Amino acid sequence: MQLEVVGAGLSRTGTESLKRALEQLTGGPCHHMLEVFDHPESVALWHAVVRGESEDWDALMGGYRASVDWPASAYWPELSAANPDAIVLLSSRATPEQWWASMEQTIIPALTMDLPPGAERMAPHRAMVIDLFERRLTPDWRDPAAAMDAYERHNERVRRQVPPERLVDWQPSDGWEPICHALGVDVPSDPFPRKNNSDEFQANLARRIDG
Repeated sequence: MQLEVVGAGLSRTGTESLKRALEQLTGGPCHHMLEVFDHPESVALWHAVVRGESEDWDALMGGYRASVDWPASAYWPELSAANPDAIVLLSSRATPEQWWASMEQTIIPALTMDLPPGAERMAPHRAMVIDLFERRLTPDWRDPAAAMDAYERHNERVRRQVPPERLVDWQPSDGWEPICHALGVDVPSDPFPRKNNSDEFQANLARRIDG
């Protein structure tokens, strides 16, 4: 496992856009929750990590050049320690209220709705994510105030613990420049990717439920 970028930002902070951007900049794949959907065999491996039964990062992250989004971002200390030359990319929204508003329209309903008949295959994935939230975010992740407090604590921990020369503190409006500067690569001429707004999330979720 040799990551060039360890993403520390929580989901709904532009992480799918970052995935596309980092794949372009590094020339290799970037781990994101989408990869867990695409590789269902990894769900059990991730759940073992969440339960504290394993830290087989090579099995989970081998072949990737970067990571963003849950579940990997919950383990940014472990991944950054295992990849000391990687930059740590903290993606965030302008305010915790903006972050929660996006969560409330996307991930929270996806984790709390009744699974329709035929979608039982998604149950292990959802159980892993709920367990991850309870152990690495807050047991009260359904509560807006508690979730926003946990989001702010997470971000402040990253800012406090990562050396400034290694940290890229990024928001979606920042685009290419801070990331390219940290990686020492040229800024692409094409626009920064913009992926997975709330409407796209809902459409993608419906497709996955329908199988």
